[in-house]
Amino acid sequence: MKKQQGFTLIELMIVIAILGILIAIALPAYQDYTIRTKNAECLNIAAAAKLAVAETAQDRGTLAGVTEALTGYQFAASSYCASITIANGGAITATTQATGATPPAVLTLRPTGGNGRLEWACSGTGRDSQLPAECRN
Repeated sequence: MKKQQGFTLIELMIVIAILGILIAIALPAYQDYTIRTKNAECLNIAAAAKLAVAETAQDRGTLAGVTEALTGYQFAASSYCASITIANGGAITATTQATGATPPAVLTLRPTGGNGRLEWACSGTGRDSQLPAECRN
């Protein structure tokens, strides 16, 4: 009886087909993950703006009239964060850049106040799989 010395061509082709299927599934998931982490960096940078809004709202006793000029917040662009702006009422808009998402994600943080504290609600534009978990619709 003859001993088998290696794998047959069919066995090797099956292994390559299985690997191809796994790569076809994993690659888009990994791309979404890298975009999501870059978007999360912009959200983390917006934490300074959240602090500025919270301090100003605490000082004034209300969110009404809280603006970027009133908070004194200044932003310098980073690798993945193009702009962070504070609108009237304390709403923060963070726009991403160079993350690989088309179009770039825009994350909006809206404060609601009561009993001496602020609650933040986040929403974002773009694919849900590319947004940080707290900003998914």
